[in-house]
Amino acid sequence: MATLLQAPPKFHPSEWDIANKMQRASSESQKSRSERMIAQSQRLLDEIEKTTQKTQSDVNKKIEQRQEEVKFWKEELDNKLEQIVHETEVLLTFKTRLEKSLESCKEPLVMAQKCLLTRQRRTGIDLVHDEVERELMKEAEVLQGVIALLGRTLEQTNEQIRLNRSAKYNLEMDLKDKFTALMIDDYCASLTNNAPDIRYADNAVKIEGNFVSPEDWIAFSNINVEKADKQRNNSLALQVLVDSVLSQTANDMRKQYEVVNVAFRNRVKEVKDAKHKLETLLAMVMDETASQEKNIAALKKAIADKEGPVKVAQTRLEARNHRPNVELCYDTVQYRLISEVQEITKNIQRLKDTLAQAESALKGLSRQQLSLEEEIQVKENTLYIDEVLCMQIRESVCINNF
Repeated sequence: MATLLQAPPKFHPSEWDIANKMQRASSESQKSRSERMIAQSQRLLDEIEKTTQKTQSDVNKKIEQRQEEVKFWKEELDNKLEQIVHETEVLLTFKTRLEKSLESCKEPLVMAQKCLLTRQRRTGIDLVHDEVERELMKEAEVLQGVIALLGRTLEQTNEQIRLNRSAKYNLEMDLKDKFTALMIDDYCASLTNNAPDIRYADNAVKIEGNFVSPEDWIAFSNINVEKADKQRNNSLALQVLVDSVLSQTANDMRKQYEVVNVAFRNRVKEVKDAKHKLETLLAMVMDETASQEKNIAALKKAIADKEGPVKVAQTRLEARNHRPNVELCYDTVQYRLISEVQEITKNIQRLKDTLAQAESALKGLSRQQLSLEEEIQVKENTLYIDEVLCMQIRESVCINNF
């Protein structure tokens, strides 16, 4: 029992002193290291705080700079959008002018073709390929050329409007993205360390593959601006072209329209002059016909008047042929009677020959009268077609500038 309750070993006083000294030395060493760590930590805290504040300040400045940059490009895009929208609206008015001008060409073309078709109803010698017909055909060609040119210009205008709208769409999409980016950066700029909605975001620093470089970002908007500028300049050039085309085509149509009208007026005057001369000839022929008819009547009367004398002479000869015997003498009376019958018969034949010639001349005059009357009717028909039908049709046509 005594062995089991053996007392623990006891230390020497010197060991106790040494142990106390070691505890003091160890404590002082730990305290020194702790003080150094505290000082180092404080320096680190100050350094990191300054760095964090500096970095955050730099980020805030970068965000502010980015906002200004986005605002700059947004303003540029807004200006280009406003310009392209304005030019598109102007082009739409030019398109309307082209469509109206194109529509207005249909009536003059139909009119020219109708005049050409109507003039085919001229008859006889008046169915001639005259100056009017040549100018009408030229007018139809001019109008067809104008319609083709206006059609091509309208197609070009429609294509330019499409390109403008494409540029407008690109600008709007870019502006939409810029607006969204600006809203996000405004939100970022408003955040502070004490903001209630700040949070940790996993993978926030991860750079995805769809990020673009600042150079590409600038290039993208710059391309949209350059495309818009290009289409705006093309629109301005096209407006000048359309103005020129509309003005030139209207002048060409109006000039040819007047040329045709002058040709019509000249032709109508020529036909009227020809008709007047024919009417003068007809009056002369009719006067001559009346004179010839009187002449024929006189000839017939003269022939009829010679029947009495020839009957008397022949009756006398017949009677004297019955004288008896030696009294049947070929005396001067007999000689003169025979001579008288022969003379009257010869004169009657001469009258009949003259009558035949006069009747032939009368037939010739009648044929000439009929020919003149027919020719006058031809001229009247031509005047009705040119002066009444065609020229009245053309009076309803109005060529305007659009």
